[in-house]
Amino acid sequence: MRTMEPVLQTWIERVRQAAAHQTALRIRGGGSKDFMAQSLRGEVLDTRQYCGITSYEPSELVVTVRAGTPLSELEATLAERGQCLAFEPPHFAVSRADTGATVGGMVATGLSGPARASVGGVRDFVLGLNLINGRGELLTFGGQVMKNVAGYDVSRLMVGAWGTLGLIAEVSLKVLPLAVAEATLVFELDQARALAQLHRWGAQPLPLNASCWVRDVTSGDRPELLFVRLRGAAAAVQAASQKMLVEVGGKRLDNALAAPDWQACRDLRLPFFAQPSAPDMGLWCLSVAQTAPVLDLPWPQLVQWHGAQRWLWAPLNATQALRETAARAAGHATLFVAPAHSTEPVQRRARLPEPLARIQQRLRAEFDPAGVFNPAEFN
Repeated sequence: MRTMEPVLQTWIERVRQAAAHQTALRIRGGGSKDFMAQSLRGEVLDTRQYCGITSYEPSELVVTVRAGTPLSELEATLAERGQCLAFEPPHFAVSRADTGATVGGMVATGLSGPARASVGGVRDFVLGLNLINGRGELLTFGGQVMKNVAGYDVSRLMVGAWGTLGLIAEVSLKVLPLAVAEATLVFELDQARALAQLHRWGAQPLPLNASCWVRDVTSGDRPELLFVRLRGAAAAVQAASQKMLVEVGGKRLDNALAAPDWQACRDLRLPFFAQPSAPDMGLWCLSVAQTAPVLDLPWPQLVQWHGAQRWLWAPLNATQALRETAARAAGHATLFVAPAHSTEPVQRRARLPEPLARIQQRLRAEFDPAGVFNPAEFN
């Protein structure tokens, strides 16, 4: 029987006390995603004291890391061995003094960056994890190998649960080698032509990795631009670049200049994401079918994930229209950043259909019967 870490024992006692006294706990790492929270309430349970990489096997492409570990620290360690988190999790650091995103927050929110449509999301890379449930029990799910079929896949259930099912203590992740070659191409295309072209390229054996279509608000003539990033073997990237540039007409950007822009795209720091002048505008993310056409909406958009993710600024009174539009495109709309003037809690996500809502309720009752964890995030 292994000796339990003092931090974990402290957390377990705190969870048990919270359950006994009906006290809410708000799980928090670096606070990089506080701006997304529906309502920041409950006693803060800070995960940053439980940090560090506990196991890393580069030859096996597996790393096990504690939840409070800064994401930047994990990525730096992986980069030293020529490896990475292929799904490019956002950091959202608000200042130089901010500790930034943590591994636990990365898993709990389930957010991925520009490469999501090509390589998969956080859920696809989680192999196993340790969790403290609402009863104060330390549970282990999954393992540290890629082929693990024992029992239910509970570890991936925690991805995107926003901490409502328990406190993640440690997680094992699949990592991948860094791409040998990379190229960013830019084409001047309107949104309809850009989407059609992405669909054509997606049906071909090309090393597509990420894409971003946007109207360039920093330029006087405001051109509509499609950026496409290729990653893979050097010969494949070179051949694809030549083919695509001849087929459509565009140019290849210097990687040193393009890399910061892709990071800004990942962290929502492009000019498009700057807070609008109108205080009633919120930032919406529409997740739709990748083949969905241009959406009939009056607000400018930024398109990622080869068409599967559409960003826009719109007022709260457009909520119903946005959600109906997303539903028609086989997707859903999420209020990512609430309007600056909003003081009342807002419903960031559409309510689940009744069958799924019942499943969600049953899971919450099993994992956290007293409703201790992040109650504001549970619909």
